[in-house]
Amino acid sequence: MAVIATGFFDGLHPGHRLVIDTLLSEAQKRGEQSIVITFWPHPRAVLQSGADSLRYLSSRSQRDSMLRSLGVDEVQTVAFTREFASRSAEEYLKMLCRDYQCSCLVLGYDTRFGAEQAGPSEIGALCSRMGIDYVVTPPFEVDGHPVSSSRIRAALGFGDVGLAFRLLGRPYRLHGVVVSGNRLGRHLGFPTANMKLYEPLMLIPLGGVYRTRVFVLDKWYDGMTNIGTRPTVSERDALTIETYIFDFDEMIYGLDITIDFVARIRDERKFGSLGELQQQLRDDAAVVCRAVRH
Repeated sequence: MAVIATGFFDGLHPGHRLVIDTLLSEAQKRGEQSIVITFWPHPRAVLQSGADSLRYLSSRSQRDSMLRSLGVDEVQTVAFTREFASRSAEEYLKMLCRDYQCSCLVLGYDTRFGAEQAGPSEIGALCSRMGIDYVVTPPFEVDGHPVSSSRIRAALGFGDVGLAFRLLGRPYRLHGVVVSGNRLGRHLGFPTANMKLYEPLMLIPLGGVYRTRVFVLDKWYDGMTNIGTRPTVSERDALTIETYIFDFDEMIYGLDITIDFVARIRDERKFGSLGELQQQLRDDAAVVCRAVRH
């Protein structure tokens, strides 16, 4: 028998973690397995027109790794398709009982599933009829409003990584591989590591310059990250994520790099010369150094 929680859990924010904590507590009380049934891709990406603009707060591997790190016994990822979405809530519950021996279902306050998008009260009624126990967790609030993945996306869309930090309970993180750039940063005295995301549909914060923390070669460093199109030196609109790593001088092309966003410093803008850009980079670095010292 198993206690089950189900949902997408994008970003695994504190509201999600409340569900997982309740799942683990119930499973321990019952002496049963704790199982998370989740999905990929996001249901909105499959069901809603124009949803190709949807961006994730965590990659599939990041999300599943975080779930396991919380102590969940098993994480099962179901391929979300239109056929899967056509199942009713009752059919989905029957599947949970048949395939995973569900004895108890843990629901977030805003959980919905099934073709009819049944909410907690409808799901609870079905559970009672089918002999399944259920628990509904309350919302987790920050600043008087429930934390949600959409609220975190909105904060990052405005470049407010500080609010995203408070909503997530940790810094917003991007993970990728270091790729070669045009090496102009080295010429200016600020060599940068250009990141290619492992998950191309990850949400990238609003363009600009950020104070960051960087994990590379098994160690954390302070960093300064620019997100944008580099208008001073390029006519292309290609978005780049490039990071100057303080107190670091290693060749890391082809290696993993992780960036945690701490604070936004300024907008990206076009400068009149490379000399002006270089001076602005010095000023930005000074801002980061003062923040680190304090």
